[in-house]
Amino acid sequence: MHQAQIGIIGGSGLYSMPGFEVEREVNIDTPWGWPSDNYVVGSLAGKPVAFLARHGRGHRIMPSELNFRANIYGMKSLGVERIVSLSAVGSLKEEHHPLEFVIPDQFFDRTRGRASTFFGDGLVAHISFADPVCPQLADLVCRAARGSGVHAKNGGTYLCMEGPAFSTKAESNVYRSWGMDVIGMTNLQEAKLAREAEVCYVTVAMVTDYDCWHEEHDAVTVTDILANLHKNAENAAKVVAAAVAAMPAERTCKCGSALAHAIITDRSLVPESTRQKLDLIIGKYFV
Repeated sequence: MHQAQIGIIGGSGLYSMPGFEVEREVNIDTPWGWPSDNYVVGSLAGKPVAFLARHGRGHRIMPSELNFRANIYGMKSLGVERIVSLSAVGSLKEEHHPLEFVIPDQFFDRTRGRASTFFGDGLVAHISFADPVCPQLADLVCRAARGSGVHAKNGGTYLCMEGPAFSTKAESNVYRSWGMDVIGMTNLQEAKLAREAEVCYVTVAMVTDYDCWHEEHDAVTVTDILANLHKNAENAAKVVAAAVAAMPAERTCKCGSALAHAIITDRSLVPESTRQKLDLIIGKYFV
């Protein structure tokens, strides 16, 4: 039974955002283990929404430890068709100031060996990932940000690093020379898995400070960063509420059929255990 249409991934502070009516918490055991936390399901702007604290409540899970497959599968099992993912990032360009939002349309992977596919175990699929973000959802979220008085740029590249340490200055300057816009540690795997699950996905990259390339970086204190995180969280709540209110009931993008031509394996050769494990995601292509 569908319990939510829209998924929000971010900090636990969003649970108490104005207008969100909490109905219940849902604990989901997936074929890939447990998600980061319980899903908090309720209504926002009259629409069923599920929230997930990416790093667990209390921020207990490092980026490299995140169970991305469980997090996205759990959203899919709740009936979620669109995910808005919020992430704190550092800026790699002077034009992206702290307290501004970037809605990236590209990702660049600098992680190492993270699980980022549901497939394997006798079933091969190659999704199209040239455009990793749902363009319709990105446009909607960007309009919601601007309508909420939050400065947001639609487009740009999110460099996803491994962490947990931040960049060296040499790395930061190389990333700038490549034309990257912002740097974070989490969202690339979410985007890949959401595409495989045929769920629309967009990242709201919330700039907290400039990465270490910036000459004023060393002057930024922990207090400054925490203040920016708090203000970004307030702005995120406004943007999420406006975006949810504006979302149409039906999807007209291509995200919902991402697997239509992606499954390569002969259907008759897929192990039954694998087919059952992935039934939520591939079932409609095996009838």
